[in-house]
Amino acid sequence: MTNKDYIEKACQQFKSLMEEQLERQERMEAGSAPKDFAAMEKITIGIVGGDGIGPIIMEQAERLLRVSLAEEISAGRVVLKQIEGLTIENRTALGKAVPDDVLAAIKECDVLLKGPTTTPKGGTLESANVTLRRELDLYANVRPVQVPEERIDWIFYRENTEGEYVLGSRGVEIPGKLSMDFKVTTEAGTRRIAKAAFDYAAANGKDNVAIVTKANIMKKTDGNFTRICHEVAADYPGIKADDWYIDIMTANLVNKDIRSSFQVFVLPNLYGDIITDEAAEIQGGVGTAGSANMGDQYAMFEAIHGSAPRMMEDGLGDYANPSSIFKAAEMMIRHIGFTAKADKLAAVLEECCEKEKKVVVTGFADGATCKAFADYVIGKL
Repeated sequence: MTNKDYIEKACQQFKSLMEEQLERQERMEAGSAPKDFAAMEKITIGIVGGDGIGPIIMEQAERLLRVSLAEEISAGRVVLKQIEGLTIENRTALGKAVPDDVLAAIKECDVLLKGPTTTPKGGTLESANVTLRRELDLYANVRPVQVPEERIDWIFYRENTEGEYVLGSRGVEIPGKLSMDFKVTTEAGTRRIAKAAFDYAAANGKDNVAIVTKANIMKKTDGNFTRICHEVAADYPGIKADDWYIDIMTANLVNKDIRSSFQVFVLPNLYGDIITDEAAEIQGGVGTAGSANMGDQYAMFEAIHGSAPRMMEDGLGDYANPSSIFKAAEMMIRHIGFTAKADKLAAVLEECCEKEKKVVVTGFADGATCKAFADYVIGKL
């Protein structure tokens, strides 16, 4: 192919992407009523093992759910459903980020508790998470971070279905010469994530929301994200909206003089992915933070860390820290309406993770395992 041929092909692809994203914008504008878990006779929780350390930590997470929700499971109000096939081997063999039969099984559930999944470097196979966020319209990635002794109480609202991630596997190139990827921001997509962040702030007594972008450089996408967030902020007169650039915000989070002043963050997809890992490290490591992916009809809860292939290669999978997936389980239990049970689990996790800093982590060197930590947590419930 000549350069001209590649350019013509790229133009056709870009036209297709724009048409697709405009259709998505129209669907979002139509909206849908959020699911009312309190009115549901049965809530189905999908259990997805994932890759690497995923099945190891998820085995313990399922044990945790069966203890925490024992009464509801026994009464048939809550059903745990195993979802098979979301593995890197199966996805690669089929050439699909989420195989059709797996997606169909997932859509029969109301919420998911999911282990980490591996995304191949290069190629065209999309991230399973990106696909699930799009297919289930999980537009809000919500990640809380707390360090009470430093007065840190942060919650991040990361836009989950746009930005670089939704189109990152659909770029164009002229081989050996140039490559281009795409980023998208829609009015409806930004407005709903901004509203979610400001609604949370209003409901929880917060008076400040940090809008984090790189709008001085990404003038169309980030520029519109900032504009829309401020338009939404106008409906919340008691809450101050501050603009920050992503580079300085990464510095702010390690600045002990000011970081405790931040409360709620709203930001585009890629920046949210990066900065929440930084925030989790401040909390105690990426293994300590849970993650919620929220939509109107579905929600997916997971650890924020990856599948840890190096741990598996070194034969250390059984020593994986389940704290993050346990936190995700607590967030899920709260989301489906069992607040008292979530509060109890949260208190146990806070106590156990504090002990972990002093006892369990040092004990790992002496042979403590993922199961041993789970035994300790479950024994406190």
